[in-house]
Amino acid sequence: MRQPRGDSRGILDPARLMRRVRFRRHLPAAALRRWVEHYWLVDWDLTEPFEQRVVPHPAVNVVFQRHGDGTERAEVAGVGRKLFSIVLTGTGRVCGVQFRPGGFHPFWQRSVAELTGRRWPFAELADRWPPAADPTGSLAAGGTAAGSGICAGTDAERCHALDGLLTSWAPRPDPVTDEVMGLVEAIRTDRGVRRVDEFARDHGISVRRLQRLFVTHVGVGPKWVIRRYRLHEAIERAAGGPPDWAGLAAELGYSDQAHLVRDFTAVTGVSPGAYAHGDRR
Repeated sequence: MRQPRGDSRGILDPARLMRRVRFRRHLPAAALRRWVEHYWLVDWDLTEPFEQRVVPHPAVNVVFQRHGDGTERAEVAGVGRKLFSIVLTGTGRVCGVQFRPGGFHPFWQRSVAELTGRRWPFAELADRWPPAADPTGSLAAGGTAAGSGICAGTDAERCHALDGLLTSWAPRPDPVTDEVMGLVEAIRTDRGVRRVDEFARDHGISVRRLQRLFVTHVGVGPKWVIRRYRLHEAIERAAGGPPDWAGLAAELGYSDQAHLVRDFTAVTGVSPGAYAHGDRR
């Protein structure tokens, strides 16, 4: 049985995050793993505000959050093109579902590009996505008591509630979705993938069809996915101390070191050199 992803790709200054909040990942039920990367849970009890920044993955997240004694809120977060920043205060809990890139399409049954760059409260999705009309009303299968919400209880209880909810949404297996998820995984794991046309040729697919599949199922095009994964790799390497920037730029397919510096700085808001030396704000 596979384990939840153990890297910190996309999380800026992950060591600082782990010192301030309780962050962990769990696998979903076996039947959901073809579509869901993992569940991610965050709890905090802070005496002063804490800001966390994330360079988003090419993935949709469904997020349930409760701050203090407030009402639990639910939203669908499409693929974020820009740096995501959130300030946590007081106490709270978040229970999130990170879908595999392309994995939300069987639940959504529409073009995932409609969600890109947006965070939709469930109440605003009720007229276009029936499961969102009552996000916790179908949790009987998950075993959660009525009105307790997703964020209540132990980790096991929260994961069980998420399993029940996602299963009740009745995702439909689709060979095209499986194809797209496989293509994204090939990009994620092969640092040699640098050009969309070459990637399409190697996989026996036209560039036009590849573009259409990615926009519909992932929410962004293949070029954006390639660039985002190589930037994640650069951030991960920099977190461990200054690497050989020129060598890293060449390895990741940047035209030169200056190109890497521009891309890194534009997305994260800090230069790679400063980030590697601990100046990450």
